[in-house]
Amino acid sequence: MLPGQPPTFRPPSASERPWWWRLEDASGEALELADFSDRFSNQGDAESWVGEIWADLAEHGVASVTLFEHERQVYGPMSLSA
Repeated sequence: MLPGQPPTFRPPSASERPWWWRLEDASGEALELADFSDRFSNQGDAESWVGEIWADLAEHGVASVTLFEHERQVYGPMSLSA
C-alpha cells in the first residue's frame, strides 16, 4: 500500500482552508463560478482576496458575497455594488 500524498502534492482539504465566500446573484441565489471558488486558511486572506477581485466578480454577475468559516456564516450578504 502506498502512503498518502504529501501536502505539497495534494490540494488542501476544507479543514485546512475553512474560509470561503458564497457568491450570490441579485436575487440572493448562490452562483457556482469555478474560477472563483477559492478557499482560505484564515479570515484575513479571504477578505483580502474579495477586496482585490470584487470588480471581476461583479462582471461575472455576482451581486453580493457572504463569508463562511466551514458552514458557519460569519457575515453577509455584502453588496459588491460601488
